Amino acid sequence: MLSANLLRRSPETIARSLRRRGEDDAVVAELAAMDARRREALSELEELRAKRNEASREIGDLMKRGAREEAEARKAEARVMGERARALDEEARGLEAAFRETMLTLPNIVADAVPDGPDETGNVVVREEGGRRDYGFPLRMHWELAESLGITDFERGAKVSGRMFYALGETGARLQRALVQWMLDLRRERGYEERGVPFLVLGETMRNSGNLPKFADALYRDAEEDLWLIPTAEVPLTSLHADEILPPGSLPIKYVAHSPCFRRERAAAGSQARGLKRLHQFEKVEMYQFTAAEDSPAALDELVEHASDVARGLGLPFRILQLCSGDLSFPSVMSYDVEIWTPASAEWLEVSSCSNCSDFQARRANIRHRREQGARPELVHTLNGSGLALPRLIIALLETFQEPDGSVTLPDAVVPYIGGQRTLRPA
Repeated sequence: MLSANLLRRSPETIARSLRRRGEDDAVVAELAAMDARRREALSELEELRAKRNEASREIGDLMKRGAREEAEARKAEARVMGERARALDEEARGLEAAFRETMLTLPNIVADAVPDGPDETGNVVVREEGGRRDYGFPLRMHWELAESLGITDFERGAKVSGRMFYALGETGARLQRALVQWMLDLRRERGYEERGVPFLVLGETMRNSGNLPKFADALYRDAEEDLWLIPTAEVPLTSLHADEILPPGSLPIKYVAHSPCFRRERAAAGSQARGLKRLHQFEKVEMYQFTAAEDSPAALDELVEHASDVARGLGLPFRILQLCSGDLSFPSVMSYDVEIWTPASAEWLEVSSCSNCSDFQARRANIRHRREQGARPELVHTLNGSGLALPRLIIALLETFQEPDGSVTLPDAVVPYIGGQRTLRPA
């Protein structure tokens, strides 16, 4: 959530950021007018209350002097002021609620260093790592390999839950569990503490992370209980310290969590609808950091490097993209994507998006810290990054390390986590 003070002090900063994101900036003037009217109503209300208090004192004095007629006249005036005060109070409360709800729809301010662009076509390749393998045989698509190796069962998954769901076979379940454990161990080596988080969260928790109210249509919800299925572990991790003041010396805090993710993905056509690329449910390892404001730029670089560690450790060709202004996520001031090359599909697949959300989520969740004992509390900065998303990582492994006979050779890093098995063979 943006600061109301920023709106009052520099509305053009917000308007310019909205334009850079390709969004309408008319809302800024609407908010400024709403805020001005609310403050006018509160100022008038305060004056009325002072006048009513003065009238009450005068009425008391008049009654003591026996000036009953004058007292009754003042009482009538006081009643009119009371009715006006109640109307102003109601108006101010309504304006405050509308102002807050509208402020919640504004995305974070785009950092000056972010390149301008309308959408993903404006993203900038920062670097590419890892050589691409030369294949002397026809490559199979990942969904063919996944079915033949007993990794996925799309038919039975769809029978149970419908389109864009899948079931894992024994090999797939073991492979996914091995990758998760390896990635969690890798994160602990980098100083992250593992957390287990709820997969159903309150609406307020969704608002804290920035998913509500703007993205309600993309989420699954139990309306009766106001519980929402998480689209990523970022959501509950953000609120672990909601309404807290973190003590001096506690930052940075680094968490890692493994969770399922639930998203109402829009159905795609052709090859985009096949296999593991777009799903309503998948699993992911998530990295999260709470830092002081001045440390968040370096923390973002660190997150990108930690996400890259996974692709590098598995021997997968990957590249880093800096996202342009029109492709930034709602709470982010700056983001980088990690994409892995998939040779059979002949495309780059995003497996991680690392974002610096500055104090945007912390303001919503009221997460602050003290630099020293007795110091004034300050908002923390929050950062998040996938480390990594499992389905697309499995796509890359299958397509990259496939062999002519339809088998897949696993990277050395994974072998100890899957019982020493080095090769996945067709049943």
